[in-house]
Amino acid sequence: MKFDSLSKKCLISLGVAILVINIQQSLTAAPIESAKNQPINSLTAPLPARNTQTTNLVLKLSDRRVYLYRGDKLATSYPVAIGKAGWETPVGSYKVMEMQRDPVWEHPWTGKLVPPGAKNPLGARWIGFWTDGKNFIGFHGTPQEKLVGQAVSHGCVRMRNQDILALYAQVDVGTPVTVNP
Repeated sequence: MKFDSLSKKCLISLGVAILVINIQQSLTAAPIESAKNQPINSLTAPLPARNTQTTNLVLKLSDRRVYLYRGDKLATSYPVAIGKAGWETPVGSYKVMEMQRDPVWEHPWTGKLVPPGAKNPLGARWIGFWTDGKNFIGFHGTPQEKLVGQAVSHGCVRMRNQDILALYAQVDVGTPVTVNP
């Protein structure tokens, strides 16, 4: 049987949670102003100003929260579930490597594929930030939202589904992710 790249990357057992986030804020352009009723010549008009604040994620395992920063200012934070004893979420500096909408999960022992939907342990989004070449760790949703706030995963960072959707919209591949004890 042939698996897509996400299925191969989701070989971590059920409940694996995903954490990762470093985000670049969307570019914003200042409007070009001109005198009333004066047409703007596209060849001589000033270029719009760009605002390129860096977005990054900081996961504090002891707080069981991921913090989203824009520049040096805290924008928001979300509660998370982290790796349990023997399957700890790795501490260190990483970058978002992969982002998937409606991921397919492959059971690591049976190879059974779980399609997107209510029974998928990855929820609606996957944000991958760590791999050893075989296993993958990232931020993801969960159908077991009552476990958010606990150390219950196999290394991934589990989030409430509404929170992973919000986080996914604010990060990009390459966003820095720092995992602190």
